[in-house]
Order: sequence, then C-alpha cells, then structure tokens
Amino acid sequence: MITAEISPPKGTDTSRMVRDATLLKDMADAVNVTDNQRAVMRMSPLAACSILQEKGFETIMHITCRDRNRLALQSDLMGAWALGIRNVLVMSGDHPSKGDHEGAKPVYDLDSVQLLGIIQKLNQGIDLSGNKLEGRTDFCPGAVTNTELGEAGLLKLRKKIKMGASFLQTQAVFDVTRFSEFIEKTDEIRSKQSKQIKIIAGVIPFISERSALFLNKVPGIRVPDDMIKQIKDAKNPEIEGMKITAEIIKELRTMCDGVHIMPIGNHENTGKLLEMAGLI
Repeated sequence: MITAEISPPKGTDTSRMVRDATLLKDMADAVNVTDNQRAVMRMSPLAACSILQEKGFETIMHITCRDRNRLALQSDLMGAWALGIRNVLVMSGDHPSKGDHEGAKPVYDLDSVQLLGIIQKLNQGIDLSGNKLEGRTDFCPGAVTNTELGEAGLLKLRKKIKMGASFLQTQAVFDVTRFSEFIEKTDEIRSKQSKQIKIIAGVIPFISERSALFLNKVPGIRVPDDMIKQIKDAKNPEIEGMKITAEIIKELRTMCDGVHIMPIGNHENTGKLLEMAGLI
C-alpha cells in the first residue's frame, strides 16, 4: 500500500493542491489530507477531501483534537461521511503556540484515543452521549504513532487499537533497525486483535542537509548522523536524499503493510522515488 500526504491550500485556490494530487494518480492508493498541520491555518481538510474525492481520488482525512470540541468533532465526521469520505486519521494535533496564529487557544476537549471512541460509536449508529443517529457512519479509522515507544507509548498504542484503529501510520522512519524493534513490540499487541491492523511506515525524502537537521528537531524523529553527513558531502543533496529514502523503503517493504510519503514541498519527485524503490 502506498499513501501520500497533501496539504490543503492556505486560501481558496485549490489548483496547486489538485495538481499535486494529480502527480500521484495511479501511484498512491490513497491521498492523506492534513488538518492545519504544524498549527498553521489552512483550508478545512473536510472541504479539501471532498474536492479531491469528486476528482476520483481516494482520501484519508486527518482530524485533530486541537481545534474542536466533542460537538464539532462529531459534526465534522458526520458531514465527511455524507460527502463520501470513508477514511480518517486521528491525532491530537500540534499546539497552536507552534503555528502562525499567536494567541489561538487550543481545545483538546478529547484526546486521540477518545476521538477513536467517538468514531466507534458513530459507526454503531449512536453519538457520544448514546443518542441514536438517523443514519450511521462506517469509517475506516486510523491512528498515528511514534516508533520509539516506552511503556507509556505502548500503553497508549494498546488503547488506540482497543478503540478501533484499523491502521497505524508512523512518524518518519530513518533507522530501519529501530523500526524492526517497533514491529516486534506491536506484533504481540496486534496478534490479540480479532481484525488485522495495518502498519504504514512514514518516510520523508531529504532535499538538503538543512532539511535533515530540521527534521532532527521534530519530536519522534531521529535522523542518524551518518545520513546527515552523507547528504552534506553529496554533490547533489536532493538526489542523494532520494537514494537514501529509496533504500529505506526497500527495507521497510518486508516489515510492514505500506509506506506513507511525506514530501518536503510537493510530489514532483515522488514518482521517481517510488521507481527507485521498486514500487512502480
């Protein structure tokens, strides 16, 4: 399985978003649409997903707990279902202090585990308060996870799976050995579930030494020093970054159910990357 991430526009012009999605046509099984990522204000992912769905793309709508209370979360989810959106990825969301609207207040009425619980109820035909719905949803819900999990992280992962997560999308992977250890930890948890839970490994292609150093500051991501040096010493850092990422993807293919491409910029090089990795 191949999924790829797209950002809605910061404005109402969706042409660039659609153009980026078109680059993924016949390559990605689904397109992830982000929800004010890094707490930077953008178009609603509900609207963006609806636009892409109308153009024939399978979408995965991100939905965060940061900006909505339990009423708004349920309303958006029911609206998404009515518009033909069938896949959602649940997450807490970056704190507004990291974004572009100083003074914006976070909501966090519920956490990501509780939001998965809401989706479970909506799929059963009831709301969070137990009231019967006039028409239920049938979402395929997913959750995000880091790959370096302590006991607290494993406990939260167990809760996400218990609350109905059908797939897990990981933070960007750069250390395949550590990812293998993560898979071993999660295999025991997944084996106790009645349904098969897919794991999709996140990958981010480097475009420069600067981008690699920046990623090292992102919580849950660790770029090995030798990779940073490899990029620094390369005559063409962008091509070298694609080579590194392609080799990572080749190794990940044997361990998990898919990869999720998160480009720095747009998807102009995603086709070439997947070709280098032997996926197309």
